[in-house]
Order: sequence, then structure tokens, then C-alpha cells
Amino acid sequence: MRALIQRVSQASVTISGTIKSEIGAGMLVLLGVEAADTKEDIGWLVRKIVSLRIFEDGEGKMNLSIEDCGGDALVVSQFTLHARVKKGNRPSFDKAARPDHAVPMYEAFVSSLSEALGKAVGTGEFGAMMEVGLVNDGPVTIWIDTKNRE
Repeated sequence: MRALIQRVSQASVTISGTIKSEIGAGMLVLLGVEAADTKEDIGWLVRKIVSLRIFEDGEGKMNLSIEDCGGDALVVSQFTLHARVKKGNRPSFDKAARPDHAVPMYEAFVSSLSEALGKAVGTGEFGAMMEVGLVNDGPVTIWIDTKNRE
């Protein structure tokens, strides 16, 4: 499971001209599910994201987690995080999970993150063509892959 986390001052997802979700200050999480991912990956990644100290404290140092500052979260499914471009110029997505595995994993991740934060988490729509808008705060962008835990 891969997550690209962006600290944002605001973010939104628009589908067919209608805003599906929008948040204020917090995190935009682009989530890619791999065929080999398990519920253990979800638990580990949620704990890591909730504890990630990427928000500034009173001294301007990145010392606070999303939990500490009460930030919002928006999670968007993005299979393209598993793109491989080793050969040729057309990306291969063969490691990305098929929808029958990816959808339940995405939904379980969103539910687990919502539970950990104690509030609703905004989402996109799996498989939809989405316009994701964001104002990256910092900018701060963090890449996490559950296959690289050590």
C-alpha cells in the first residue's frame, strides 16, 4: 500500500462538476492499493499517518501530528501510485490491485483512519474521473510504502 501525503491548507474532490468532499487544514492522502496488500498494511499505515509529525508547533517546527492539531483528512484512491516505468514510456500498473480487492481495502482504510481520528474523513469516488484541488501547505509532501517498513 502506498500513500502520498500532502499537508494542505485546503483540499477538495470534484466529480462531474460537483464537489464531493472538501476539507480545511489537514492532509490529502492519495492511496494506492497493491494486489499483495493486507489488513495489516492498513493498520500500520493508519497508525503511521495519524502519528506523523508534519504540522508546525508554536515555534514553527514540524512537531505536531494531525491528531494533535485536530486537522481534517481527505483520502483519494490512486492506482497510478503503483506505476512502473522501467521499460518503455507507457506506465505499467500490474502491481496495482484489481477493484475486487482494492475497493474493500480502500473503504477499510478510510473507515480505520476515520476511527483513529475520531471524525469523518472526506473521500473521492473509487474509479471516477476526479478533479483534485489542493493548496499544499509548506509545501510538505511525504511518500510512505508499507512494503518498506524497515
